[in-house]
This record gives sequence, C-alpha cells and structure tokens, in this order.
Amino acid sequence: MSGRFSPRPTRTTVRGGQVAVPGGVPGPAAAPGRVRTYVPDGELDLGLVLGPLRRGPGDPTFRAMPDGSVWRASLTPAGPGTLRVAVRGGEVHGEAWGPGAEWLLDAMPGLLGAADDPSAFAPRHRLLAVTRHRRPGLRLTRTGLVLESLIPSVLEQKVTTDEAYRAWRSLVRKFGEPAPGPAAGGRLWVMPAPRAWALIPSWEWHRAGVDDKRASTILRAVRVASRMEEAVGMSAGEARARLEAVPGIGPWTSAETVQRSHGAADAVTVGDLHLPGIVGWALAGDRDADDAVMLSLLEPYAGQRHRAARLILLSGRTPARRAPRMPRGDIGRL
Repeated sequence: MSGRFSPRPTRTTVRGGQVAVPGGVPGPAAAPGRVRTYVPDGELDLGLVLGPLRRGPGDPTFRAMPDGSVWRASLTPAGPGTLRVAVRGGEVHGEAWGPGAEWLLDAMPGLLGAADDPSAFAPRHRLLAVTRHRRPGLRLTRTGLVLESLIPSVLEQKVTTDEAYRAWRSLVRKFGEPAPGPAAGGRLWVMPAPRAWALIPSWEWHRAGVDDKRASTILRAVRVASRMEEAVGMSAGEARARLEAVPGIGPWTSAETVQRSHGAADAVTVGDLHLPGIVGWALAGDRDADDAVMLSLLEPYAGQRHRAARLILLSGRTPARRAPRMPRGDIGRL
C-alpha cells in the first residue's frame, strides 16, 4: 500500500505555560513538534493497526485518546521520541517530539501499514471474508524497531498477560525516562535503553514479578542489542533465526516480535496456549486443536497466516474458556 507523505506547518500552540495540541494531552511547555501528513490508500483504522503495540490498558509507552488519536513513545536509533497520530478527513496527521522525532515521522507510513498489502489475502472461509469486509481498516503495522517488541514478548513467556503487563509497566516507569514533548509529565514513558535494562538489579526483576529465566533472556538480548536491531533489515524468516540464536528466545517469542517489528504477514504464533483452539474452533469447529492442526488449517493462507489469525481473533468466534487463564509462551527453548 502506497501513500503520500508531506510536511505540514506545526500546529502546536502554547497557552499559559502549557502546550495545547488539538485533541491531545496538555503538558508542560515544550518545543513545537515536527509535523507531517500521510495520505493512505484506502481505509485506515488506527485502533486495529496500532492495537497490537499496546501492552495492556496501563502501558506507559502508549495512549489511546477519546478523540481517536494515539500517542506512542519509542526509543529510536536517533534517541527517544514521542509520536502523536490522528486521522482527519482521510489524512493521517502526525506530530513528533524529541531527538527521535524525525525518525518516527519517517517511519510513520510503515507504522500505519504502508508496506502491507491486504489485497494479497484471499479468504477461503466465509468467516474470514465477512470479518475482512467488516474491518476494512486493518493493516499490519511495521515499527522498524526490534527490542521494543522483543522485551515485552519475553515478559509474556509462560505467565498470564496481566502479570506480563504489570511487569512491563513497572520496569518502564522505574527505569525508563519521561517521553519528550507535551505528553510527558508522567503520562508517557520511553522504555529503558539497553544499558539501563542490563543494569537492573536482580531484586528489581523479582519485585516486578519477573523470574530469573525471563530476566536472563532479556539481559542476553540487550547485550547484543545492535545485532537484534540489525534484524529489522532482514526478511522476517532471517530475523527470527537471529532472534532465536539467543538462548531463551524460541518460535513463540520471535513470531510475536516480527509481527510488530516487520509487519510479518505470515509469522503465525506457535506454542500459544489458546490460539490453536481458537483457530480450530473458527475454521473447523475443533476447540481441542493443537499447533499441528492449526498450521494445517492455516496452510491455505500460506504467506498470510498471521493476517488470517488476526481476522479470526477479530471475528469474535472463539470457544468459551473451560479453565482459568494459564501461562503461555515459548515451549521449545525454555
């Protein structure tokens, strides 16, 4: 999917010592942000596209506002940055602050699915055809950043999502830094830099509810942070192989990472406790499907299996749970 990407004058104003951004979050006065406008080809639903980047309702790096705008704080190759995106009249208006502002604006089309090709998906089940029709604004995001998806994915290994979200929230707020721009002041945070992750004391990991195995995996990954980030220039398959070379990172975690960092349309998650049953129920009425059955059912969507799984999850056709939520995560490397 292509689109136009053009500069626009800054629209930020300062009133009474605060920055007022239309539809945004007021905060302490900050330097005006850099502004760009992106015109996507086709419909675009910010919630559907950027939703996978949000790690729970209290994610300190992500804010979805009542006006429909989304704020994100990221650690870019150029430094920390804050990006606000909003759709108005078929245009996406982006404004960014901090050392990473220009990088975030350059990456904004990819973040919003510009490199994704929804037309490559040919639904072979009525459920998927209907869901795609009802969700025309779905695009697969591509952040261009590996660690910001890898680290929270490691935190989600073998625990409930609530536990993982709590750990992410605690560690980012304690060891990250306030996001630049008007959304700072404790409302938005940039995740810790690799060195900051490496220096977190063992008792702080435990205080955040992170066991030694997951903490050790993150520490091994941040020690080779540059190698991890280089993977964004590789194909999704090559990137997964590089990630899985780090002990503690297996197929579940690598898939969850490249789905976000690369916009990988075919990176189906295996090793998940619930996904096989959800796919099996939706496509074959088999709530007891395992990974092998799930992959067999998704085979007609080769090259688009992750998109098929996303559409299944969005369809709402999921079997009722028969047991409390259980741990999930990598099963092959841990």
